[in-house]
Amino acid sequence: MNQGSAGQLLQLIRSGRATTRGELRRVTSLSRSTVGARLDQLFGAGWVREAGGPAGTSTGGRPALRLEFDTSHAVVLAADLDTRHARVAVTDLGGAVLAERTARLVVEDGPAVVLPLLARLGAAVLGEASRPAHAVCGVGLAVPGPVDDGRLVQPPIMPGWDGHPVAALLGARLAEEAGTPTGLPVLVENDANLMAYAEQRHGHPDCSAFLLVKVATGIGAGLVVDGGVYRGVDGGAGDIGHIRLADAPDALCRCGSYGCLAAVASGRALAEQLTALGVPAQTAAEVRELLADGRPEAVRLAREAGRRVGEVLATVVSLINPGVLMIAGDLAGPPFLTGVRELLYQRAMPRTTVHLQMVTSRLGERAGLLGAATMVVDLLYGAEQADARLAAAVPDAAPGPGVRAAG
Repeated sequence: MNQGSAGQLLQLIRSGRATTRGELRRVTSLSRSTVGARLDQLFGAGWVREAGGPAGTSTGGRPALRLEFDTSHAVVLAADLDTRHARVAVTDLGGAVLAERTARLVVEDGPAVVLPLLARLGAAVLGEASRPAHAVCGVGLAVPGPVDDGRLVQPPIMPGWDGHPVAALLGARLAEEAGTPTGLPVLVENDANLMAYAEQRHGHPDCSAFLLVKVATGIGAGLVVDGGVYRGVDGGAGDIGHIRLADAPDALCRCGSYGCLAAVASGRALAEQLTALGVPAQTAAEVRELLADGRPEAVRLAREAGRRVGEVLATVVSLINPGVLMIAGDLAGPPFLTGVRELLYQRAMPRTTVHLQMVTSRLGERAGLLGAATMVVDLLYGAEQADARLAAAVPDAAPGPGVRAAG
């Protein structure tokens, strides 16, 4: 990649490393004319603007204007798909939510039913945000299953979705329902990965090894290392819900195996256990409500589930040595956290936990949405992709009068 390209200058501006023309020249060692030419590309695309006030302290002469990424230039459609509901939002390029909707669904109905619903929700939130369809630069979708190259791979709690080209299908449906451009970039990623990406970026940007564990219908983890999501060789990293427990050989998991952590400690498992005790519950969300009401049976089972997860995390933490461990999802309350702490700190070596921060979600139910939106923006406006889009000069949003937008 050309270190002096327009895309590289865009990264310097977005990161805050260089926010004036002079700083760009100092950081890149480019000439005044070359920096000016690169900025003209970014101005013409509508991606960068000069702020009205001066940047920094003037040293005499004309004050330098601050350069900033124009987050209003385009919008992102983001969706977070769960087993019983979906959340869809339109955000600006800085992650600010402009409009949002939630709808009930059944993920087991499959992509032929669920994807058209997501597309209709996308059209609705675009209308509520008063943004035209051609303002959408990309789409991000969080799903509760392993993803490789835009396709779900044997997702245990999403029967009927294995191998479907979700990205292509959703893009086509959005073009039909919302009028978005054909061939719109659509990013599909595991929900725990996207939650981890958003939580690390927004709340723990200095943490070089960030681990998020989502405990809801199933159990999954997202790992962010040096600012990037670690996916493994084919998207299977973080699937800790299917680590086997030696003392639970009769617990049948949705994946078809016996003894998985999710079969004894997930929200679905606790709903089944509570129902067997005479406390009816069908979903992880209902377990969360019982915990909020302080039902003794739910509190006891949640603490025990936390202990089982903590038992597995003792190994995970020893292997990864994260700086932050975040517990998120329907069960992420005091009883569950207490159980995790009991086993984690008992089983793990003190050396691996002495600097460990154990926290809960800051972004709450929007974490998956914001992670999807952030990852789309980082992909499309990353240096290499930005240069390719500038070269192609395909419109991706409504430009201002007399301005040609880059795709």
